[in-house]
Amino acid sequence: MKYIFFIAAFNALFYTVLLVQKKNKALHDKILIYWLLYLGFYTGTYGLSASWLFTGYPLLSAAFISLLLLHGPFLYGYIRALVTESYRIKPADFLHLTPFVLFNLFLIVVSFFPSWAGKIRLDHPVGEHGSSAVFNFFLILTALSGPVYFLLSLALFKKLDIKIFDNFSSAENINLQWLRNLVYAFGAVWTLLMAAAAIHHVFHLFSWNFCTNSLSLALSVFIILVGYFGLKQNEIFTNSEERHFVTSSKPDDKYAGSTLKETDAEEYANRLTLYMAEKKPFLNPDLNLPQLAAELNIPPHHLSQVINKNIGSNFFDFVNRYRVDEVKARITNPEFRKYSILGIAFECGFNSKSAFNRVFKKFTGLTPSEFRRKR
Repeated sequence: MKYIFFIAAFNALFYTVLLVQKKNKALHDKILIYWLLYLGFYTGTYGLSASWLFTGYPLLSAAFISLLLLHGPFLYGYIRALVTESYRIKPADFLHLTPFVLFNLFLIVVSFFPSWAGKIRLDHPVGEHGSSAVFNFFLILTALSGPVYFLLSLALFKKLDIKIFDNFSSAENINLQWLRNLVYAFGAVWTLLMAAAAIHHVFHLFSWNFCTNSLSLALSVFIILVGYFGLKQNEIFTNSEERHFVTSSKPDDKYAGSTLKETDAEEYANRLTLYMAEKKPFLNPDLNLPQLAAELNIPPHHLSQVINKNIGSNFFDFVNRYRVDEVKARITNPEFRKYSILGIAFECGFNSKSAFNRVFKKFTGLTPSEFRRKR
């Protein structure tokens, strides 16, 4: 088993080296570097010391367990750096490290009092009873930190979905589906294993080795996946001056205080629909709101307001409806009869088969093949 942990630690180091050599590293790349170093240290140390750490060095083993309080903040910080435009780490962000710091301060204080230190054990030897209430509190806090940060991460994904529909015409490669799946899977595993560890410590059920081995094994798999996909992950929101993505925390007050006049909104809407019909910018699979706004010489926030309020759609649906209409027109055109449906879809601005099928059925109620047969 320990060789698996060594392999995971090596993989963490390997991916770290590749990330360090990556040019133009974004903030999420830098966070991932430190995250992988932490994960590699944890799994490597566990592989070396698991056989003696938890039985021979109670305080040191407790400090080692406290490291798990760092996993959630790393996960949350990494996702936040990806989904938040122009995100920068602020001093307040370090408050996420407070439970980890307090846990270790407690262990340092306890080390000066042998009678207290004797109650800090994770393995529960036969014949020993009693446990520090404060220590139990920190163990429960460690167990809860995983589910709490997974829920916070899911909230960030929801925030990302809103941004995608408001700013992008395609969700491929920016919806972080790989990271969502990883959070779902590891969140469930973490919750179950930490619950088992808490039950073991309080009620002396389950095997402590089972809890720690399983959690370290899950972290080993996590290292391989997050390192592999994280290495390839590009920045979603660039910081270039020509891009101004629309963001909002509450859809109802997204345009509160807008200076856009109704007459200007109507003029913008007419200019937009004419431009879409004549220039067909939707044929560009990477079309986004700032780019279209620049082409129309309309402020991005005003263009978003026009699409949402005057046209009654979000940017994603607005652009993809044009793409679907273009696909329908070409499917029914004899000149395109020799083309495959997927080939037509790619020419009309779609960049994946799954996205095309999903969007096409959403707007027509039919699959592309069903639509062609009925024509």
